[in-house]
Amino acid sequence: MEGKLSAPDILLVSLGSTAGLRASDEAFASLLRNAGATTEVARAAPQRQVPTLALTDLLWARASAAAARSALAACRPQAIIYSATTATLLWPQLGAIRFDASSAENRPGRHGFWQRPLERRRLAQAPLLIPTSQAALAASAAATDAVVVPIPVEASGSSREATERDITAITYASDPEKKGLDRVLTAWALARRPDERLVVAGLSAERLPNPGAGVELVGKLDASAYRELLGRAKLFLCAPRREDYGIAQLEALADGCQLVTTEAAGGYEALTLARELDPRLVGDELASAIRSALDDPRPDYAARAAALLEPYSPAAVQQIVTGKLLARLLG
Repeated sequence: MEGKLSAPDILLVSLGSTAGLRASDEAFASLLRNAGATTEVARAAPQRQVPTLALTDLLWARASAAAARSALAACRPQAIIYSATTATLLWPQLGAIRFDASSAENRPGRHGFWQRPLERRRLAQAPLLIPTSQAALAASAAATDAVVVPIPVEASGSSREATERDITAITYASDPEKKGLDRVLTAWALARRPDERLVVAGLSAERLPNPGAGVELVGKLDASAYRELLGRAKLFLCAPRREDYGIAQLEALADGCQLVTTEAAGGYEALTLARELDPRLVGDELASAIRSALDDPRPDYAARAAALLEPYSPAAVQQIVTGKLLARLLG
């Protein structure tokens, strides 16, 4: 947390265990401030890598609780929001919970042996739930009052016309196992033609020393550099084993890419849009879907994607925060 607090309307306790979560929390805090609520962010301190998800969640839960206690020692906010259910597991004081997925979904078996029952209690205790999608709310099986607030997505302004796009395909693979990078590379090897290339972002060459022909690794990029690549790509290719939300896929659609994806467990918000835009590009036959997208693209795909993304626009999400969420949080 930054500086000495006075008495903010809202304290946002940010788990922030990944770059995506940190960016999402910053954007959410901005929405609250734009709605007129003074908002302070208490950030969990970075944690070391450990071998199991159970221990990982324990470390991050402890860090989130410490950040919350430090903030509460300095101020008394009208409302507290914990961002991610892991941030609530050891909370010092109850509050609303913002989440895109639950431990019940993404911590099966031994991976969530202590998190899942505690999470159920926290979801029941919370005065308000703030899921990022209806799917996340349904999967939580919680009866608590809720306001669904999507993660806002907008075009980056770097998009090119389809005929000017010089990157055949792009994927984001910061977590190769979860994102199904092995399946992506297998399908790409089957589908690609000699002059076509797949750009892999979010992964260093050390982690994938032999990516295969027609594959270019660009490593971790800042947001503007990554979105510039999206604006040059014809399609976004992914094969996640599970997907909590799919912000990378929604950003790709916003920047004019076709979305080629497998089905996936989780609250995969972009999946419904992908099916509606072109069902040929969704399914287990990934190599065939790649060729359909490249050889026979739907001419109105980008325009229809822009229309489907309207409910996720910053203006639309801001309206939810200003018109519904703030009243529920602050009375």
